[in-house]
Amino acid sequence: MNPAVSVLLRVTSAHVAYGKVEAVRAVSIEVARDEIVTIIGANGAGKTTLLNAIMGILPLRGRVTFAGQDLARLEIEDRVAAGLSLVPEHRELFGSMNVEDNLQLGAFRVARAVAAYSIERVYALFPRLKERRKQLAGTLSGGEQQMLAMGRALMGAPKLLMLDEPSLGLAPIIVADIFRIISELRASGVSVLLVEQNAQAALQVADRAYVMELGEFILDGAAKDIASNQRVAASYLGLSHEGASAV
Repeated sequence: MNPAVSVLLRVTSAHVAYGKVEAVRAVSIEVARDEIVTIIGANGAGKTTLLNAIMGILPLRGRVTFAGQDLARLEIEDRVAAGLSLVPEHRELFGSMNVEDNLQLGAFRVARAVAAYSIERVYALFPRLKERRKQLAGTLSGGEQQMLAMGRALMGAPKLLMLDEPSLGLAPIIVADIFRIISELRASGVSVLLVEQNAQAALQVADRAYVMELGEFILDGAAKDIASNQRVAASYLGLSHEGASAV
């Protein structure tokens, strides 16, 4: 990364373990302001574990700073208040509550005026949520539930949104909508750290990328360079790149 670029999130030499099993080893990553960074890799590579550790859900050995602040002693709620937010893979919505009430839960740490602005912003990004604002979250389609999970996270006015497999199980037309919105978030000043198995879509929208295998980053760089890498193309893009560079 260009040293002149303002770093928002910096993770240095992160180790995360489940008991004696080390799931993430010596991982370092940076996300700049107004940047989309993606982590691609197979199931079990450690991607979700890393996001959960950054959020404070799992203990992390190493150093994590956000907007220059050391997160070591901050609880999850304090990390959210600082501007860090995670949309988990399983969305974790309240199915018996309606759309608007789910959204309002995402604004519990912000001022009423900010919440009012945020909900209009979310409805502008996701018009379908506005149409269904009184519908129970549990009755929404999978794509609508993903939009609601992202919208709820945005209600807290985050500086960095971490997304864990946002396209999982969704129809291609909905996936295209989700990735279009991710691009719009960057344009509106929200940085994104994206974990995604749909490597092709992730690399198209991202500025930079990290490739994770067995708890370690094996490759990182500009997303366009990662996409043209021979090993990445064969392993994660389902194709063989003629003239692609080797690792």
